[in-house]
Amino acid sequence: MNLLKALDEWIIDLRRQFHRDPELSFNEYRTQERIISVLEELGIKCKRIADTGVIADLYGKGPGPCIAVRSDTDALAAVEKQTEFNKDYISENPGVMHACGHDGHMAIVLGLARLLQEQRNSFNGSVRLIFQPAEEVPPGGAARIIGEGGLEGVDAVIGLHIFGNVDVGVINLRPGPFMASSNRFTVKIFGKGGHHSIPEYCVDPIAIAAEFISSLKSGISEKIGPSDYVLGFGTVNSGEQFNRTPDEVEIVGSFRTFSDEDTGIIETSMSSLLDSLMEAYSYNSHAGTPSYELDVQYGYPVLYNDPAFTEKATGLLQSIFLKVNPEANAIFGAEDFACYLQEVPGMYAIVGTRNVEKGILEGNHSSSFDIDEDILMIGVRLLHTLALDFLKDPGAYLK
Repeated sequence: MNLLKALDEWIIDLRRQFHRDPELSFNEYRTQERIISVLEELGIKCKRIADTGVIADLYGKGPGPCIAVRSDTDALAAVEKQTEFNKDYISENPGVMHACGHDGHMAIVLGLARLLQEQRNSFNGSVRLIFQPAEEVPPGGAARIIGEGGLEGVDAVIGLHIFGNVDVGVINLRPGPFMASSNRFTVKIFGKGGHHSIPEYCVDPIAIAAEFISSLKSGISEKIGPSDYVLGFGTVNSGEQFNRTPDEVEIVGSFRTFSDEDTGIIETSMSSLLDSLMEAYSYNSHAGTPSYELDVQYGYPVLYNDPAFTEKATGLLQSIFLKVNPEANAIFGAEDFACYLQEVPGMYAIVGTRNVEKGILEGNHSSSFDIDEDILMIGVRLLHTLALDFLKDPGAYLK
């Protein structure tokens, strides 16, 4: 018990070190150095990857399969508010904050590294530790890690995320789609500008944009259930003069789905609606107007937990942890961990940190976000349990 208490205190201290010194995506240079320093102190060789990332292989006593464990490392552009909890570890980098739990993720994976390094003579195979930069900003760091060989030789991958809106200690997971794809769209509508006093000489792109915005969701909902997607408009920009019809409008927004099919339906619905609006607003006297450009930029893909892997992992976790929810609702948050799961089987889990009794209530990305540090050891135990069980019997996970 003293060893576990020492490990717990070590992990908490690491998490606070990371929290004091947050860095933005692809600028995690001091974070990278701290991770390397800790791994080298543990006797684990590591190397840099994707500019500011780190990977390390931790070997057991003999040959065997390899499972990867990933932590993200970047922080957010946010001014951290001082609270009753963070006075000893509030961000010392103005305007940057670990507001999404990545400081906890790094501490958890380093805690796993320490535990496995101490136990390396008790298992076969290897565990690859991936400390990935830039999860917060698409296209993200996962693609860089994969492109630079970070998954070569890996048979499976696991990861977790700390969530502020899930009760403390609850482990949420589900087979299949678990987190959504994220996609950005830009629509440019071109009309014919002119004075408001002579509307017959104009083709008003603002009026067209208004119909597009007001009609799009109802058209999509005829084809996709309202619980299967979200769509929002972020910016609408047009014009400079109060009494002049502008020549064009730009609309920028985003949408999220749980399947590639639904993503295609939304994109097609946009095109069809725009086509019909172009026809409705076209006049013989203004040939060639209106017109439009639609650009959809695909972000992170759907995060899809391998069903066989998740089924086996769920049974094991339920035998050890009291608060496992194996049928958690899929969420519209997006994660580039999805990219790893497109390459090798594996699973992603959510660990709750909301603790009403302690007053830890803020959600992720809040300027007052914090975690119940008791969950750090839960995270270590979760990853430790799955990694060792996979190395012992990979076939049970890779049906």
